[in-house]
Amino acid sequence: MLTYVFPGQGAQRKGMGSSLFDEFKELTRSADSVLGYSIKELCLEDPDKLLDQTQYTQPAMYVVNALSYYQKLRETGRVPDFAAGHSLGEYNALLAAEVFDFETGLLLVRKRGELMGRASGGGMAAVLNASEAEIRTILAENGLGSVDLANFNTPSQIVLSGRAEDIVAARPLFQTGNHLYVPLRTSGAFHSRYMEPARAEFAAFLDGIKFSEPRIPVVSNVTARVYEDHLAKESLAQQMVNAVRWSDTVEHLLEHSGMEFEEIGHGNVLTKLLSKIRRELATEKRTPPTAARTSSENPLELVRKWNERYAIGSRFRSTTGNYGYLETATAASVLFGHRAAVYMHGYRGYFDLQELEPVPAAQ
Repeated sequence: MLTYVFPGQGAQRKGMGSSLFDEFKELTRSADSVLGYSIKELCLEDPDKLLDQTQYTQPAMYVVNALSYYQKLRETGRVPDFAAGHSLGEYNALLAAEVFDFETGLLLVRKRGELMGRASGGGMAAVLNASEAEIRTILAENGLGSVDLANFNTPSQIVLSGRAEDIVAARPLFQTGNHLYVPLRTSGAFHSRYMEPARAEFAAFLDGIKFSEPRIPVVSNVTARVYEDHLAKESLAQQMVNAVRWSDTVEHLLEHSGMEFEEIGHGNVLTKLLSKIRRELATEKRTPPTAARTSSENPLELVRKWNERYAIGSRFRSTTGNYGYLETATAASVLFGHRAAVYMHGYRGYFDLQELEPVPAAQ
């Protein structure tokens, strides 16, 4: 089986797409018409130094990814079995699935880039060599619950997002041992609660756009599961305030026997992440499971019983950490073939079913 994966913002480089614009002249002219400027000039020459500005980066990446896909389709004639994209790249995955056409996707990306480009007062930083649990514990113990986990690139490479001053305050907390802390060049707290105004405006914009049913399965950044076509618009809007669950996405796709991946677009950022995820998963499998995951009960049976008992929107508290009241955002499911888990709104992540207890209705 084959999955095409599409990179997002951060993979852009001057000169990208050099072999594509003349090959796809009509689409290039169409892009210029939608954007009001020359996409070829922006990508190849960048005379006004705009390529790294969000409102220009996102359309540029979308166009190069799209033309790369059409070139691959022309060369091989093969449609992938699955598609996925990292953040912005998800729009190219949906394009490959024919949920919308090239021009419609570019309109969406242009609007998204404009909204995200307006964000200010925020910051982001990558934490390396730390697990999700470690990061959440460190933030909670130091009064930084205002910082969200925005990108799960690999099990040990996670991006933080929040107010600029909080991102600065978090830095020394991840420079005391084996962790690495790398501030990112952005003025916005992308994929966090602080993007709610942008999410609301984008959701209203999406209401006026017609989507088609996906022709191939596309894995959502928000849920790390295949899109339900009637929730596509909601998922794209939610992506602005929710974490990009890239590591979970890859793990889910790897559950399909013989799955191979091919990166479509400029660079090899996702190819490197895929290699790292595979290595970390192999290490994780050699590590003895935690006590919470050694239940003799089949995870499928745990999930079945959970979903019979609890509706989406039920409230819980963690038995392993102080995360306040949590609310289920999805039904329970089996992750990675063995983990019975459910996605939580307040946590913006998955919890093992055996690490949760229900909150009485009166609380």
